[in-house]
Amino acid sequence: MDRITLSGVTAVGHHGVFDFERREGQPFVVDAVLYLDFAKAAESDDVRDTAHYGEVAQRITEWISGEPLNLIEALAVRIADGLLSEFRLEAVDITVHKPQAPIEVPFGDVAVSVHRARPVGEERDGDKQSQGEGP
Repeated sequence: MDRITLSGVTAVGHHGVFDFERREGQPFVVDAVLYLDFAKAAESDDVRDTAHYGEVAQRITEWISGEPLNLIEALAVRIADGLLSEFRLEAVDITVHKPQAPIEVPFGDVAVSVHRARPVGEERDGDKQSQGEGP
């Protein structure tokens, strides 16, 4: 499977279990690996036949800065599920970094990663549009 790797997408979010995290916010950094078949895009040389990584990055920042969650695990799943539902992807790997997590000892980073794949046979959003059946 072909893949696009998007690293270091950063935005301020208000996720965390502590009141001050929700109130003050902090940076979150997301790395995304998008799995899809490049055959149609390679043939057409048209961005509409791939996952537009600028649009993917924009959506990731919207999820980071959106509705607060307690856990970065929940944020990672929100992003993964959202990308699968909105883009022509077969699978995604999402890593959410919380570099300023409230940890009492020196540390470099804390991150969680999830892998989500489209169920076999499930139609991808955008397929109807590409076949002239959608809006």
